[in-house]
Amino acid sequence: MLERSSTSKPRDLNDLAAAIMGEATGETPAEEPDDRDPNAVALGWKGGARGVPARAASLIPERHREIAKKPPARWDYVDETTDPSGAPS
Repeated sequence: MLERSSTSKPRDLNDLAAAIMGEATGETPAEEPDDRDPNAVALGWKGGARGVPARAASLIPERHREIAKKPPARWDYVDETTDPSGAPS
């Protein structure tokens, strides 16, 4: 069975060519240092972990139902009760 590479190949053709040449010649580009503040990164994760339950606890049941009935925006949902111009029928 073939083993898959643990690193993904670049999608850009020039970057892919450079990556292949680097692998073939043994020259790999230096990794870019992570210049983010580790404390800020940790707070970002904590904020999401704490914020979602807090928001859920603060919603009243009626508002929670309204939100739950709506489809997610990523579905690009079109309501059948409106015509394409957006005017209600």
